[in-house]
Amino acid sequence: MTVTKTQSGTEATLSIEGRLDTITAPELEKEITAVSDASSLVIDFSRLDYISSAGLRVLLSAHKAYARKGGLTITNVNDTVLDIFDVTGFKDILNIK
Repeated sequence: MTVTKTQSGTEATLSIEGRLDTITAPELEKEITAVSDASSLVIDFSRLDYISSAGLRVLLSAHKAYARKGGLTITNVNDTVLDIFDVTGFKDILNIK
């Protein structure tokens, strides 16, 4: 997995490429912590191929942390990942655009 980080003012964007699974979830968690000073976080999934329960756990933690700030938004979700969000109920929890 590759994470590209950009920050514009108080909004941070993390673009994810590859697989978000048990092996790579700690890396994403570290990147989210690195931008914790941002008021809002956008995670771009346009190049994400797969997400496991470990990745979902990281997203839930980030959602809780940013709910107290400006919010977390997940963008460019492909149909496969969107199906996983739907089955797990994350589609109703996360702000997905």
